[in-house]
Amino acid sequence: MSILQLPHARPDVILIDWHATLVDTHDAMYHAVDDILPQLENLDLWDRLLDPDESKTIEDAKLLIYVKDHHRLHPKIVSQRKISRTDIFEVLFGSDQDAKGRAHQAFDQAYRKYVAEVHPLEPDIRPQLEHLRELGVKTGLISNRKREFLEHELALVDGTGWEDLFDVVVCGSDVEKRKPSPQMLLKAMEILNRPPAESCWYVGDSTTDVIAAKEAGVTSIFYNGAGWDQAWLDKIFPHTVKHPHRPDAVVGSIAELTTLARHLLAQHKRVERARP
Repeated sequence: MSILQLPHARPDVILIDWHATLVDTHDAMYHAVDDILPQLENLDLWDRLLDPDESKTIEDAKLLIYVKDHHRLHPKIVSQRKISRTDIFEVLFGSDQDAKGRAHQAFDQAYRKYVAEVHPLEPDIRPQLEHLRELGVKTGLISNRKREFLEHELALVDGTGWEDLFDVVVCGSDVEKRKPSPQMLLKAMEILNRPPAESCWYVGDSTTDVIAAKEAGVTSIFYNGAGWDQAWLDKIFPHTVKHPHRPDAVVGSIAELTTLARHLLAQHKRVERARP
């Protein structure tokens, strides 16, 4: 998989993940995760943890073993600020949808204590999103957050709020199953009255975002804000029978996303003009 590869279709709609793609809420997220990990036995989730031998990567197995031994996240995970709670729950519970659902519910209760400040992940995100809309692209926000938290953060960010930047907002509490289920993406497309297609791009920073996009039948754009190298991308997207999903393209910033969209849209216009 090349970081330079292009999507197959120009975007009519771009749906974007919230945490660690558009904004930084790592501190609150990790505090809430660490609050629920000691409660896994009381939540009847301890016996639902994966066996480390079932982990996708060695790094996943190490995270799982540390949680089992210490009932908290490894300090290195917290300091690196590169993994989302959704991916943490994927590492801990794998394909067990019921366990992940219950973990997300516990997280929502814990997160209420910490939700406060929220900051743009990059300084120019507002003008980049405004430019996408000027290009005629519908934009949407997708988040595993509970709606009350997302609306609170959406109103606070940048000191002005970003409610005006999105044509549709879908949260984890709006559907039965959170990502990596495709339900939120499909609901967003339904609200926009658009069928799932490659002309819808979904942009996110986690493996669960990629899975959700591919399961929904839309174009997956991996946001590599963490700066993973190609070797690591190949490791987390191994393209095996058990883990088949890989992104259609990779960007390192929202500015790169805007440039990519503009390039595909301009290319389409050139093709249209060249037709007899």
